[in-house]
Amino acid sequence: MIVLVRPQLGENIGTTARAMRNFGLTELRLVEPKCGWPNVKALQAASGATEILNRLQTFARVEAAVADLEVLFATTARPRDLPKRVVSAAGAAREARAALREGRRVGVLFGPERTGLSNDDLIFADAVLSVPLNPDFSSLNLAQAVLLVGYEWFQAGAPAPLRQASAPSRQATKGELDQLVEHLVSELDVADFFRTADRRQSMVRALKVIVQRANLHEADVHLLRGIIKALAHGPRRQRPNEGQRG
Repeated sequence: MIVLVRPQLGENIGTTARAMRNFGLTELRLVEPKCGWPNVKALQAASGATEILNRLQTFARVEAAVADLEVLFATTARPRDLPKRVVSAAGAAREARAALREGRRVGVLFGPERTGLSNDDLIFADAVLSVPLNPDFSSLNLAQAVLLVGYEWFQAGAPAPLRQASAPSRQATKGELDQLVEHLVSELDVADFFRTADRRQSMVRALKVIVQRANLHEADVHLLRGIIKALAHGPRRQRPNEGQRG
């Protein structure tokens, strides 16, 4: 799964589709395309890969675009202040193949041509995918970046089998993790835990990082949400010696 975040040029979407078809990648998603969609220039640049464009999906937010994914890599040429594991394109391809063999859905995020991905975009990723480039000129065209990742993916092996319906306790999707954080934050709001808007913003981001890094499974998410609900709304037992003071 290739996810382009806020792409600016239709030509780059079209040439991305070409790069994807070169290496057997078929699922493309766009987040808030700045060039508008559908886009005639994208169709012209696709040159034989229009089938990918015809099937692509568009989303208004990154979290919606990755909600059904369980493993997510994000590409960036610059170091960020988020505590994310860094992998090479080849390493990411091997991990992606292994995840797909286990029945997990995998995606790679690519940022806007001019600015790249923001921290708010990167927060959903399990690891940052980094390609070593000339430090004096590390800028890649969007389709070139997809081509590099696609090449490593193709080299890593044959397509993996589809998920079996009976797979036990699958890894939690990005959407389920996001809902877990929203559930926790809503109860913390009720308890006036954050106190100030600035504190709330920074702590919500920290909670998202912790949850994304925890490698939670579906059952873990259900358990944690049950615990949050019980703490917020369940009956409270009297502690030993409570009520005997005074």
